[in-house]
Amino acid sequence: MSLPVLCLRPEADFARLDALPPAALAVTYLKPDDPSLPQHIKASLALVIPAVGAKLAASLFEGSAVRLVQVTGAGLDRLDQAGMTRLGIPVANVPGNNAVAEYAVTSATLLLRRFGLADAEIKRGNYAALRSRIIADNLSGLEGLLVGVVGFGVIGRAVAAAFHRAGCRIAYHDPAPPDPQAAAATGATPLPLDTLLQSADIVTLHVPLLPATTDLIGSRELILMKPGAVLIQASRGGVVDEAALAAHLTSGRLGGAAVDVYSTEPPGADNPLLRLEGEAAQRLLLTPHVAGVTRQSSAYLFRAAWQNVERALVRNEPPLNRAY
Repeated sequence: MSLPVLCLRPEADFARLDALPPAALAVTYLKPDDPSLPQHIKASLALVIPAVGAKLAASLFEGSAVRLVQVTGAGLDRLDQAGMTRLGIPVANVPGNNAVAEYAVTSATLLLRRFGLADAEIKRGNYAALRSRIIADNLSGLEGLLVGVVGFGVIGRAVAAAFHRAGCRIAYHDPAPPDPQAAAATGATPLPLDTLLQSADIVTLHVPLLPATTDLIGSRELILMKPGAVLIQASRGGVVDEAALAAHLTSGRLGGAAVDVYSTEPPGADNPLLRLEGEAAQRLLLTPHVAGVTRQSSAYLFRAAWQNVERALVRNEPPLNRAY
């Protein structure tokens, strides 16, 4: 007997990566704005959703047969934690793998070595002056720098490991102390947030969006950062005050910033980060919420998600990576 499952991403996403669901699951693929969504949720045993998208009210699950909501990524912003907990419906995610770590290391290198500026100036015909300037500025590579990882969960630890392999020293801030062995693997030192910001050459953010993390990095925190330091924002939109970040890039105090997530997605034309000009704009790397998106990472996330649904529905075992 096939088990009814509703999925809010297209079947083609899974098919192109050879990551289709197990045969025991009868999957209905639906667009999130389909008017029949409430009825399909009521009739399904599990719901599979992308991490990014419109909010799903807990009321949609009232009286439903849903036994698991599975996110095909790390983010849990779309769901009402209190409501789902009240209903007793488990929510699980897939914490991710090395794609975000690759993004963080690559972005830091691009910013520290000013490759964005180099690209723009060479295209303007300023090769010789640019080369002289870059050499005179004695720019740094990664080796020996202190990387401050804010949020030391699965993704934060993967990012720390990637920087560690590049020869960096690691510090971290996380209110929930990690497994000591996980921190020891990269020689990571725990620090209060203010101390981390004052000390780190690279600050990389990997926290969920919660009341406690909204505007976690604002003007006060950016002032604390070392002159020339680089900020990597690959967590959730709303963790960084974008107006404050734009102001500090304009002042020239920050070495650069990579931003993959935005307070509103897609960002509007009035987003202060999109209004930067000149060298401030060249010290800013913008990407469209794809830090964790590669062919390899997507295949891993999709397969792990389906395996977890199968585990819960077919084998009647507790889901892995249950968030609440």
